[in-house]
Amino acid sequence: MKIARVFPRRTKATPTDDLAFVGMPPTMFPPEVDEVHVSVAFTWDIPKAEKLAYQWEQVAPVRIGGPAYGVAGGEFIPGRYLRQGYTITSRGCPNKCWFCSVWKREPKLVELPIHDGWNVLDDNILACSEPHIREVFAMLKRQPHPVEFTGGLEAKILQPWHIDLLLSVRVRQMFFAYDGPEDRDPLFEVAKLLDKSGLNRNKKARCYVLIGYKGDTIAKAEWRLREALFLGYVPMAMLWKNDKGTTSHTWRRFQRSWARPALIYHKNH
Repeated sequence: MKIARVFPRRTKATPTDDLAFVGMPPTMFPPEVDEVHVSVAFTWDIPKAEKLAYQWEQVAPVRIGGPAYGVAGGEFIPGRYLRQGYTITSRGCPNKCWFCSVWKREPKLVELPIHDGWNVLDDNILACSEPHIREVFAMLKRQPHPVEFTGGLEAKILQPWHIDLLLSVRVRQMFFAYDGPEDRDPLFEVAKLLDKSGLNRNKKARCYVLIGYKGDTIAKAEWRLREALFLGYVPMAMLWKNDKGTTSHTWRRFQRSWARPALIYHKNH
């Protein structure tokens, strides 16, 4: 079956093959496909995605879905909804963080068949069983590109044997998270492990820092970002959004100043 995949917006993860489209169907020479899948990652893109679904009905029968609709992901198919190189080897997370929809969409952690890729997007790869994690790293060892863990590594459950596995592959970057006060001590302990092992010699350790939620202030957010920087991580501010995606100009401007490593380095040196 030939499937056209349609996305409301282009990101680094959007597929680039001939049957991947962003926005409206081409006015000339629309693709000859059996089905159209409109994939929606963010809730605030739902209105646009539903308009796209209507427009694409003239091409082929349309299905619409994705994380924004709270539907469990099922088996990962390389290259279908994420570009080649991205891989997902498990779905779900045992944590129930107030700001996260993963545990609502994926109530149980499920280990999936492992497909080749070098950018691991698992919701919580370290929460998987040891045999699964070791199989994932065996796969990563044969990849032609340095490895990225942009799905994130949970600091409080990282263990020395995880460090050994990270040392066994070419790591380009690995992300941790500073979502609340409870994350600071685990991040501190992991920073010591990374420094001792040499894994963070070239600032490979990044840190998502949640900002802009109810009760947060620019001053508090900057303190957390500077804490992460002090611990040896390159922070990346993640601006909290409600279901409509609304944010203030002040928070957006602040977030941009803490989202790019080059800008962070420039203003802190």
